[in-house]
Amino acid sequence: MTKQVKSIPKFASEAQERTFWETQDSTEYLNWRQARKVVLPNLKPSTQTISLRLPQHLLDGIKNAANARDVPYQSLIKVWLQEKLHVSP
Repeated sequence: MTKQVKSIPKFASEAQERTFWETQDSTEYLNWRQARKVVLPNLKPSTQTISLRLPQHLLDGIKNAANARDVPYQSLIKVWLQEKLHVSP
């Protein structure tokens, strides 16, 4: 037996929609058994600037490693962190 789902209301703003979904059970509005995976290849993850204090010798070593690979040192740091966390981009 298929559960009857409620219709999703129209929202005036993204904030209103966010508030709605924070207080509702999505299974009452969507049949998740019919959901399909999607790939969004052009979606760029949001980034946040951080400040990180490193000993000078460590930063020099990172810059040398980046220079040997011909990549910016900040990019190399991101790659290493991603590899260590085993997280896909």
